[in-house]
Amino acid sequence: MTRRKRRVSGQEAVDQAFAAVDHTPLLDALGVQLPETALKQALTHRSIANENGNLPHNERLEFLGDAVLGLSVAGALFELHPESPESIISKMRATLVSRYGLSDIAREIHLGDHVLLGIGEESMGGRDRVSILADTMEAVFGAIYLEHGFHATRDVILRLYGDKLKTASAKGINADWKTSLQERLAERGLPMAVYETTSTGPDHQRHFVATASVQGHELARGEGTAKKLAEQQAAHQAYLALQNTVDWEALHKDA
Repeated sequence: MTRRKRRVSGQEAVDQAFAAVDHTPLLDALGVQLPETALKQALTHRSIANENGNLPHNERLEFLGDAVLGLSVAGALFELHPESPESIISKMRATLVSRYGLSDIAREIHLGDHVLLGIGEESMGGRDRVSILADTMEAVFGAIYLEHGFHATRDVILRLYGDKLKTASAKGINADWKTSLQERLAERGLPMAVYETTSTGPDHQRHFVATASVQGHELARGEGTAKKLAEQQAAHQAYLALQNTVDWEALHKDA
């Protein structure tokens, strides 16, 4: 007699996806502990929730985390720049709490490895998608706030944002990062960056992914709903990479 395999419920599927990953490194990077239920909620993207019977996901926590993040960063900038007018520190805050600023933080702590995604989103590279990383990062801040309160959450945010707060720019989120990147490359005697862009999805909902390379070395990737936005994001990420991790000697060898 053949035994039928028990059908896994929607919640069980999410539970199994959560249990399949060791989340200790993430909690260590955050520097706080969260109950399993709270962390699971924060990591549950709507794609896996919708695929498994419209389960609760992390968007309510995202809303809460966004508010805590904004106040924490605003307070820090207010203290760090006592002589700067509101117009300047407001632009600094906008840059830091933008989806690009958030996704930078998320990548630094490898948050993408822990996000619970649906099959479709997973197959489309959702773990490295800027919007998903940014939204999940906010949801995690929201979960920390509910568990530990504002002051503990602010401490986590300011620690993760430490270097970025010190080097915050007033260029704002609409800066021409392609121009900024080219200026930085020119300072080093290197040629212009080369951008390559691909797109997926139907015509009314295209998703673009761009790479920024120098001398055949890929510096960074970006994405967006338009080619220009994807290239600007790639340039932004490349600009940040040039400040931190790029091997300049390797780039110059091919110059």
